[in-house]
Amino acid sequence: MRAVVYILVVSVFSSCVTHRPIQYLEGNFDSLAYKQVKWQEPVVQPGDILSIVVRSDNADATALYNLGGGFSTPTIGSTTSGAAAKGGSNSDGYLVDQDGTINLMGVGPMKVSGRTKKSIAEELVAYFISKNLLKNPVVDIRYINFKVTVIGEVTSPGTFNVPTERINLLEALGQAGYLAPFARKEMVTVIREQNGQRSFARLDLHEPALFNSPYYQLQQNDIVMVPANEKKDASNDQLTFRYISLGTSVVSLVAILINIFR
Repeated sequence: MRAVVYILVVSVFSSCVTHRPIQYLEGNFDSLAYKQVKWQEPVVQPGDILSIVVRSDNADATALYNLGGGFSTPTIGSTTSGAAAKGGSNSDGYLVDQDGTINLMGVGPMKVSGRTKKSIAEELVAYFISKNLLKNPVVDIRYINFKVTVIGEVTSPGTFNVPTERINLLEALGQAGYLAPFARKEMVTVIREQNGQRSFARLDLHEPALFNSPYYQLQQNDIVMVPANEKKDASNDQLTFRYISLGTSVVSLVAILINIFR
């Protein structure tokens, strides 16, 4: 009798389980066509926070140009001091103001927006050498707040810090737990803001051609949106019906058990 009851219960609950595979890159795949990695170094934007560390053969002279610490990466939700909010600095780094400027310790205002970290570092090295301020200077620059956001039909949406300052679309989706069952893979949208302009790009995860898109390699503050397909609403209706059927089945099962053991 117990075996019969067990079979009935398993049958009721297993009827509500569905499996839906998530597949990527289903189109014709030519590995030679996508062999080259097309990565473009990000450019600094207003709102970025930069860690700038200066080193040279003279540690005492170099200390003037540093904030008193090395690189640090604040967690999501951390705050920035008032000085940094105005393009100044705090213990974490320099916040680029709306004019694209930072007020670099020991140097003064410096335009950095629209430039790469490499070009900024090269200008600083040239400045220290031309002014005979430091011997053999080296400048290291990193983004403290490099992050991307993934929302929509993914299992774990959210905003993710990227300490390596380099992440592609598939990696970002992996951070977000990959696609949910009703994700529309051919309509993934990347929203990007650069130089005061907002751009949108739609990428098809079925097609290997996404590797050649300039939006495949994500930039700081990019937003990835994964829409739901038209089957989701229908599925929700079916799920509601299944729950009703499950409830009815459970009630019927309980009634049967009561009659059996009465």
